[in-house]
Amino acid sequence: MKVKIKQNILKFNTLRRIVQFLSFLFFSTIVFNLGALPILLPVLWTWGLQQKTVGDAFTALQLMLSGWYMQSAATVFPWLAVASFLIVGILIGKSLCGWVCPFGFIQDLVGFIKRKKMEISPETHGSMTYIKYFILGIVLLITLTFSASKLLGGYKSYAGALGIFAYAPFTALSPAETLFATLPRMVQNFAVAVMEKPVSEVLSGILYLSPLFWVQLFILIGILIFAVYVPRSWCKYFCPHGAIMAILNKFSFLGLRRDPVKCVKGKCRECVKACPMRVRILDLPWEKFSDPECIYCLKCVDECPNKAIKPTYP
Repeated sequence: MKVKIKQNILKFNTLRRIVQFLSFLFFSTIVFNLGALPILLPVLWTWGLQQKTVGDAFTALQLMLSGWYMQSAATVFPWLAVASFLIVGILIGKSLCGWVCPFGFIQDLVGFIKRKKMEISPETHGSMTYIKYFILGIVLLITLTFSASKLLGGYKSYAGALGIFAYAPFTALSPAETLFATLPRMVQNFAVAVMEKPVSEVLSGILYLSPLFWVQLFILIGILIFAVYVPRSWCKYFCPHGAIMAILNKFSFLGLRRDPVKCVKGKCRECVKACPMRVRILDLPWEKFSDPECIYCLKCVDECPNKAIKPTYP
């Protein structure tokens, strides 16, 4: 029993859970009481939380291209956001998705709910992985065309047509924005309203919330339920951050390698079963592989009975 407990403690996955939890606290500054810091990371986070230390690089990219920071017709090239994606992607690949991303942490938490996991066929899975690239393309199309309309001076009518989607089309519907900012603000406002108004009046006001809020809530609930049945489903199929990082992951210094002597490829497959991203580990090169979908959670390393898989750098 003691040996088993010790083995579980020494697993990479135990360390990863600790890092995820501490990262979540650091991001929200609930414990550390830090102010805003000029740090952008390619993870799914929120810009609507007052107490935060880290910014979401993809949201920054949208806001800077659309000129939201300038509050005028000017736009700013998002050098810092682009640098964040490139530096992180080249140095450590998609490891932040597996170890640091707050929304990834939430998905891992709901994954503990005891439900039979949904089996998605390889063909369907392969097709669904392209959804995140489609979402990324739509967001960039809206953002870039809106930026171009600003440069040409005809952005006001375009902004009126796009509404809330003009400056950050993805962030307006982002499940992280809803979970980490919109809902906490609503709870806070509800608590204040209850102290000032009759409860019946406050509850009746909920019925008149904007349609956008109900769309945001529907997306969030749908994503979380899907994550219960399909581990890391948001990361695999829908996350535009993951789409960008998947492209850069191919060039990452960080990777994994398999020992051809220790690996019993035809008899085991424990590494493939453990992978939440469904990476076809046994079909990849021995020396080093940096699969676009790999988030370096290292579950494959923990689960390999022969210790044939190890991280490698560079």
